[in-house]
Amino acid sequence: MRTLLVALLLMAGLSAPAHAAEPQPLPTGTDVDYQLGGPAYVPDNVGIVVRDRTAEPAPGVYNVCYVNGFQTQPDARRYWRKHRDLLLQDGRGRLVEDEAWGEWLLDVRTKAKREKLAGIVGRWTSGCARDGFDAVEYDNLDSYSRSRGLIRAKQAKAFARLLTGAAHESGLAVGQKNWATLDGTRLGFDFAVSEECGRYDECGDYVEHFGDQVLVVEYRARDFARTCDQWGPMLSVVLRDLDLSPDGVRRWC
Repeated sequence: MRTLLVALLLMAGLSAPAHAAEPQPLPTGTDVDYQLGGPAYVPDNVGIVVRDRTAEPAPGVYNVCYVNGFQTQPDARRYWRKHRDLLLQDGRGRLVEDEAWGEWLLDVRTKAKREKLAGIVGRWTSGCARDGFDAVEYDNLDSYSRSRGLIRAKQAKAFARLLTGAAHESGLAVGQKNWATLDGTRLGFDFAVSEECGRYDECGDYVEHFGDQVLVVEYRARDFARTCDQWGPMLSVVLRDLDLSPDGVRRWC
């Protein structure tokens, strides 16, 4: 696996880190802030911050870098049109889209495409490490379920193994996002990031696999209250507004 990952980094025009630091687990006994809508002030109670890979990490805390690992970002369409062959297409050659977010699905069905895509996503991941992030979360692990049956679960898992391996090569811990019933530790994930596991009664699934290494984001006050009652003593839980705006709702248990 190490030889393959080094080769992928070289193909992407990067050098593998000679002595990458050992990935560090999430700190416990502290709160998390989910700042994908833009950097915001970090209060003293927060020891973990999640920001987009294009943002700077917050000083003095444990930083998680957000990377959309299985779908495209809406603002990156120009880039992906140049790599259309790596995007999932239906029988008529139309790009398959996650309509809820306007994101195209990456085509991870073949080994060759998975390796090319891992080179691209791996480049972003190593950039997170260079910028000073401590970990990375790969969003949309469950995108196969929105592929109209074109992508199989085992193909998504195979791609996930490449991504977690690349992150570890860069010295980053890796967070699983989505697919609550999957034991992501078997794919190399170190922790989980869950949006609304309280609302959908999925927190227990993540805890079963990751213990206290789970970050929870809720968007409705009643779900937040219930999640805090049940999981607050064990997990880091934050209530945010849906836009995740810098000046939006932020509450902790």
